[in-house]
Amino acid sequence: MVAIEDLMNQSAILQAKFSALQTCVIIPTFNNAGTLKQVIADVSAYTTNIIVVNDGSTDGTKNILQTFPFIQAVQYEKNVGKGWAIRQGFAKATELGYHFAITIDSDGQHFAKDLTSFIQKLETTKDAIVIGARNMDQSSVPGKSSFGNKFSNFWFKVETGIAQPDTQSGYRLYPIELLKKIKFLTRKYEFEIEVLVRAAWKGIHVESIPVTVYYPPKDERISHFRPFKDFTRISILNTILVLITFFYIKPRNFLRTIFNRQKTKKFVLDNFIHAHQSDQVKALSIAFGVFMGIIPIWGFQLIVAIFLAFILRLNKTLVIIAANISIPPMIPLIVYGSYKMGAYWMGTKTTDITFSNNISLESVKHNFEQYLYGSITLAVVAGAFFGLMTFLLLKIFKKRTVRLKEVS
Repeated sequence: MVAIEDLMNQSAILQAKFSALQTCVIIPTFNNAGTLKQVIADVSAYTTNIIVVNDGSTDGTKNILQTFPFIQAVQYEKNVGKGWAIRQGFAKATELGYHFAITIDSDGQHFAKDLTSFIQKLETTKDAIVIGARNMDQSSVPGKSSFGNKFSNFWFKVETGIAQPDTQSGYRLYPIELLKKIKFLTRKYEFEIEVLVRAAWKGIHVESIPVTVYYPPKDERISHFRPFKDFTRISILNTILVLITFFYIKPRNFLRTIFNRQKTKKFVLDNFIHAHQSDQVKALSIAFGVFMGIIPIWGFQLIVAIFLAFILRLNKTLVIIAANISIPPMIPLIVYGSYKMGAYWMGTKTTDITFSNNISLESVKHNFEQYLYGSITLAVVAGAFFGLMTFLLLKIFKKRTVRLKEVS
């Protein structure tokens, strides 16, 4: 009797915390009638702040929902996708006055007992998406799930610079108030990637806590994930996000860093001083970035630079920053310098050009050969100059640091 009373008291305390923290649980579901009832029952032992989104199920889902009068149900006839179901859950949660939502899958893989961990995390962290990270090393994890998770984690880090152990887990805590201004585009499984990346771009933290997961035997496993179609959609999304990352987000963040003294100091320390690479690698990264920013492959410079930086094991951040030497204000100077450099190779065929702010790539048409030779020469010379200067400055800075330590 005492044990039952203790459990009831713990349940009441947790329910009170859910309400005090304005938090609900969202359960998106599609044709999971076999497990949905038990999932709702398990969650209700911790909170009755439950929203179930019936994403066009054609089984007995509607009948199951009628047996739980305390839940808030969102239902529509046509199946759209998990991402759309979660988005509709967010809208309903906002309408009901909730500020946070924990999403849990309806297939029985997640355990309601981990809701306690999410609430404990929420009590100290209210500005983050918190992912319930599964143990993907256990033997019951399907091979395709393990591969897909590693694939997703890799691209998430490329797109945000944030390392996370399980970016595909659907067990998450969302600060829905902070997500309200983001206009999401995706409706299916790829939404769970989009929301993480775009939230990170907005400055919302992405963190994780360990959770338990259950994978039933293969013959009992029910999955609506379509390997070819859904993986293709996810790959297309990642391609778009990577392009946005390197053509907008990283240059934007770099410019913000320049105008923020504290961020500038942190950036220099993280990427120049405390980075694990040698001074030679850092200098080569700057040199290579400048070279790639000048050579005449306009429109593809950054993509090629990033690809080769991975192969050559250079400091990717420094390569990307240095490659931005070809920002619009610098283009007239680069074109003019390329023509002047090219003059040394053209002899009597030299075309003269007058420097002005109106110089553009259109000027190249008059003598492409001179520009081509000159731009490659300028890329080599500028790359060597900036690389050498970086190397010397690093050596000077480190010598001064050592002297200051000796004095102190």
